[in-house]
This record gives sequence, C-alpha cells and structure tokens, in this order.
Amino acid sequence: MSTTDERSPDIERQRRIRSFVMRAGRMTAGQERAWRELWPLYGIVFDGVQLDLDKIFPRQAPRILEIGFGSGDALLSFARSHPEVDCLGVEVHRPGVGHLMLQLHDAALGNVRLLCHDAVEILAQGLPELSLDAVHIFFPDPWHKKRHHKRRLIQTPFIDLLARALRPGGMVLLATDWQHYAEQMLELINAHPEFENVAVSSSALPSGFAARPEHRPLTRFERRGQRLGHDVWDLAFKKK
Repeated sequence: MSTTDERSPDIERQRRIRSFVMRAGRMTAGQERAWRELWPLYGIVFDGVQLDLDKIFPRQAPRILEIGFGSGDALLSFARSHPEVDCLGVEVHRPGVGHLMLQLHDAALGNVRLLCHDAVEILAQGLPELSLDAVHIFFPDPWHKKRHHKRRLIQTPFIDLLARALRPGGMVLLATDWQHYAEQMLELINAHPEFENVAVSSSALPSGFAARPEHRPLTRFERRGQRLGHDVWDLAFKKK
C-alpha cells in the first residue's frame, strides 16, 4: 500500500501546476440542456469531502476511473460493453461532459457517473484507498514544449496517488501519440516500486509498450494520425 501523504509538498506542487488549461468552449444547445436536465442523474459535485462510492454505486461491482475522457467516446464504449463494471469519469471541460451525458442518456446506461473537476484533487482527496480496479488515461495533454513538461499529468507524485487508489492487481492503462511523453511515462512507471509492466513482448511493438486494448476505440484524431503515419503508444501496468 502506498504511504504517500496527500499533503506532501510534491502533491501540493502538482495541484498548483495544473496539467490542463480551462477552456470554456462553446456548448451546443443539446450540451447545455444536458447540464440542466442530466447532470442531476449522472453528475457528482466534489466539495473536498471523500466520495462515498458505495452510495454512488449501490452494488458490489468492479470500479474503474477514466481521467480526462474528452468527449467520452472511450468511456461510453467501455461502459456499454462492460455493464457489469461501474465507471467514474473525470473531465474538466464542460462541453465534453455535456456531450457524454447526452450519449449516456441515449444509450440508457446506468453504470457511469461523472465529475467535472481536477483529477489530481479527486485522487488525493476524493477517492478512498484501495477503491479502484482500473484507471484509464488516454491521450493526456502532452505539453510538448520542454518548458511545459512540468505540466504533464504523469509525474511520480501522481503515480503515487494512482497506487494509493488502486487495489492490488488493479490496472493502469495509458495511451499517447507523443513519443517523448510515451517514453517518459514508461520510464517513470517502470521505476515505481508498486507497479509492474504487463506488456507482452512483440516484434511489432517497441519494448515495454502494449497492444491497444480492444475496448479503447480509435478516436477521430487517432484515425487521422494513422492516415498521416503517426504512431500511438499504449502502456499497461498492474499494481503489485
């Protein structure tokens, strides 16, 4: 079990250095309606008090967290194909949250709840220890300029928080289309004492990287990148 103190200087520093920029964005009429009508059904307001996941998900089931779900394509696909799993999604951009709520409502899915909040604070304050079976982080902002690397989400203090929230055997799945970030994530999580890399060696993949999981759909951006010859790197780690 991780002994990371959620008040440690490293974690407090990562809270101050945000891994995202708040962009208001323009919401469609449907997304605005979703916030008015569907947020009470799917949304969770985080006020700094630890979440009661047994109240949020009143059944005994595996629980996964997706961080930065964007428009929600991957989370929607996973929840639809895994009705036996309860899914918690975190995203700071309101239009994406509104879009996903509309999709969830149309699909009549009841195994998803959403937070519009900073994921670092959710992990540090909002989630009980050993409460998750998996965490998905697909295409986090790469902050590709060197002076912005400090803003990248995947840093050692953040990995400590993942270890704290995951049950033994819990999985962390990541994906990025930025090679430098992929290599940095691989190095940092490989070095963490509470995780082991479960990627299967393959001549088709660089060492240490995993095949794309079946439940992660190809995004429109990813398909465009493939046509242009861009690569995508997936990673898979298990908590020891």
